[in-house]
Amino acid sequence: MTKINLYNMQGEQKGELEIAESIFGIEPHEDLLHRVVVMQLANKRQGTQKAKTRAEVRGGGRKPYRQKGTGRARQGSIRSPLWVGGGVSFAPVPRSYRTRMNKKMRRLALKSALSSCVMEDKFKALDALELPEIKTKRMVELLKNLQLSNNTLVILPEKDRVVEKSAANIPGLQVEYVNTLNVYDLLKHENVLATEASIRKIEEVYA
Repeated sequence: MTKINLYNMQGEQKGELEIAESIFGIEPHEDLLHRVVVMQLANKRQGTQKAKTRAEVRGGGRKPYRQKGTGRARQGSIRSPLWVGGGVSFAPVPRSYRTRMNKKMRRLALKSALSSCVMEDKFKALDALELPEIKTKRMVELLKNLQLSNNTLVILPEKDRVVEKSAANIPGLQVEYVNTLNVYDLLKHENVLATEASIRKIEEVYA
């Protein structure tokens, strides 16, 4: 078992927390992480871009000038891609950029991302995260107590509207839940803060 420090909301170390080495202590698969990040970013694309080809641009039905005798290059239409106002060569059309990856690979990639966070010492464990009311100031104090930057990913075991709303106005701070956790969010943040309950739920889901 791997051990990490466990903190409370005041930033005091309460002890050590044992975490599963099979999830938080494996050798990260860099190639797999790269493939999953590329997949996630591709799946976010709307794929709605469109430009007109020479067949779709209005006008240009007749030959602009005769074939020979003008001293100019031959042209068959004023809507050629070579002309201003012409169509686009190999124009983009609406399409899906979505790619898929099997479940086993996705799970291994997530374990690699979590292990990478622990190895790089950017993963912190919190005994509990409970706020009495929606207050941005409380989240700012929490980050200050734990010496974390705003560019932090907070992982909770289940939906918590108070914490989510309290973090909404802090640029860079993101709240995710165990069931929505993904590789891209884990890698792009400077710090990852997870409650003890979240860690236990991750171990249960990805065991």
